[in-house]
Amino acid sequence: MNELATLIRQHAKEHGFDACYFSRPIIKNQDKEALNHWLEHDYQADMTWMSEEMRLERRKDPKSMLDGVQTVICLAMRHTPPAYDLETAKASKEQGIIASYAYGLDYHDVMKKRLKALAHDLDDVLGKHAQRVYVDTAPVLEHALAASAGLGWQGKHSLTIHREHGSYLMLGEIFTTAYIEENQAASQHCGSCTACLDVCPTRAIVAPYVVDANLCISYLTIEYKGVIPRHLRAKMGNHIYGCDDCQMVCPWNRKITPVDDLLMANQTHIRPMLSTLLVFNDDDFCQHFRKSPVKRTGRVALLRNVCVAMGNSGCPDFIPSLLQASKADESLIRIHAIWALSQLINESAHVLQQLNDLEKDESDDGVLQEIAQCRQEAIASAA
Repeated sequence: MNELATLIRQHAKEHGFDACYFSRPIIKNQDKEALNHWLEHDYQADMTWMSEEMRLERRKDPKSMLDGVQTVICLAMRHTPPAYDLETAKASKEQGIIASYAYGLDYHDVMKKRLKALAHDLDDVLGKHAQRVYVDTAPVLEHALAASAGLGWQGKHSLTIHREHGSYLMLGEIFTTAYIEENQAASQHCGSCTACLDVCPTRAIVAPYVVDANLCISYLTIEYKGVIPRHLRAKMGNHIYGCDDCQMVCPWNRKITPVDDLLMANQTHIRPMLSTLLVFNDDDFCQHFRKSPVKRTGRVALLRNVCVAMGNSGCPDFIPSLLQASKADESLIRIHAIWALSQLINESAHVLQQLNDLEKDESDDGVLQEIAQCRQEAIASAA
């Protein structure tokens, strides 16, 4: 390691980054081809911006992000991993599961502030150069660049894995016109392991390194704002914001050391009570998830997810709360509350009576369709 890289890494560590590596602003052909294949199969779901021509070309050409860029500084910050195992998570029927990166502050805000501070320090180290910082929101193939920089390889779950820190990482980049010697690219160390593919509840990892967002619980509970496909609801379990399942079974995450988490994990975001969340109004939601990435999904979509988790819980104590939610102002909440009720009410006759009562005052086509489908299932189960 040369002295300049060592000095930059020291500064990076002072700003809270756990890994700092250097790459040329080039995307390998195999990564470009993988992106094309992913889009050709519509694995981006309704994230249409992923296939916009201008954004797509910029993803494939990092040099388009900054005139004269010579080096991409790839950085990683660790976050608190789940403090429980998969079996404990699944057994927490009255609680919802929030992805561990969202336990505390929004990493976009925390990392961008620290990246800018590091970039400011680099003016003293490198001399004045043009720089830009990115955290997840720009058209940057961050995992491909991280692999080229030697930070870590892209695991079969598509996330970056560092040999010492595992995959509970948040990535950010500093593009600079300064020339810094690049690191050797990372090599693959997943071997024949298929743990992440095998554990995925919806089989969203359709092939090693390929995730179909249409099936992915993280996409469905965060980015997607529509009606959850009926065939996926039961598979979602009690996940209400994101999913860590593929990381929780990864062998590279077994021996990671404790984290000094700059996101400051909030204990109320770790397996929160579903019944508490379901009654949130807009003010409750904004206050509870202030400065949290959970706010990006919005109250209505979160409560949609909560209803699905309740429906999967097997807990009849949720029925009164779901009956109330089935009369919510938002049709998206009503649809999923009605489905959840149909899953929790044991007697078909009782289900049919509740559906008939709800149908009387309903005018939304989507809700009426859900009622009709739940009625058909109740009649079939009674036959």
